[in-house]
Amino acid sequence: MTLRVRQLGEGGKTGFDKQTLKLIDEIEELEPSIKDKLLFLANAIIRDAKTGKAYAG
Repeated sequence: MTLRVRQLGEGGKTGFDKQTLKLIDEIEELEPSIKDKLLFLANAIIRDAKTGKAYAG
């Protein structure tokens, strides 16, 4: 799994806070198998949050 970083101006966000940048750096340093599992879980949580928001609104 590859982490895709947005270009400036793409998707509405133009920057990340220091905590997010530190987390991204730490994820990039992990072993590929651990990184893949972490990104899989993060994607599942984000997907579920978006689904819940869609049904709540």
